[in-house]
Formats: sequence, structure tokens, C-alpha cells
Amino acid sequence: QVQLVESGGGLAQAGGSLRLSCAASGRTFSNYAMGWFRQAPGKERESVAATTWSGSNTYYADSVKGRFTISRDNAKNTVYLQMNSLKPEDSAVYYCAHSSRAWNRGGAPLTQYEYAYWGQGTQVTVSS
Repeated sequence: QVQLVESGGGLAQAGGSLRLSCAASGRTFSNYAMGWFRQAPGKERESVAATTWSGSNTYYADSVKGRFTISRDNAKNTVYLQMNSLKPEDSAVYYCAHSSRAWNRGGAPLTQYEYAYWGQGTQVTVSS
């Protein structure tokens, strides 16, 4: 069982930055994925970024490449999402998640259906 708690959301202006944190407790696995997802009103949940606790894989959605950075602090069991150059279209509820299986090195990113544990979500609102 894994418990996830997100923090760091809020209001930012376009062009600004926010950093989200996701603290994990319980049993985690080094080659399992930690992902960030987001869901805007009326839209489907989409994957934003993902990594493994070992750092063997990293993934970014095209829409955030070059602006968002996912990182982890294994000692703190925490994953971060640094969001720079924010745009109004980045506004959404952001969720972190822990996968239900390993994400093998070089393998395709896991789909949201392969994530078993989810945080409660944190709202990010970007004003223009």
C-alpha cells in the first residue's frame, strides 16, 4: 500500500512558476513509476510527466517539454514537478500517482491505468 500527498498548487500568472510536491509513504519500489497527471474541467485526465525512483526513465508530455521538470528526493520519498513558463492552459487539478508495475528501462511510458495509487490532487490555476 502506498499513500501519496500532493502539495504546492495555487495561483500563478502566465509566465510564472510553481513547484508541486508529492510525498509518498508505504512500500515503494525503485523501478516503479511515479507520475504526474492533470485534469482540467470537461477534459480527460492526461499524463504530464513521469519518472522512476531509480531515475532510469523519464517522460514528459509534448505540451510541457522544456517547461516542466520532474525530479525526486529518494531520502524524503518525495517527487517534485517544477513548472516554469506557465500558461493558462496548464490550469488543472494535478495528481501524482504510483504505478502498479515496474517501468522497465527504455520502455514505453505507463498509461494511467497502470497506476494503482493516487493522491488527492492539488489545484493549479494560471491567470493570463
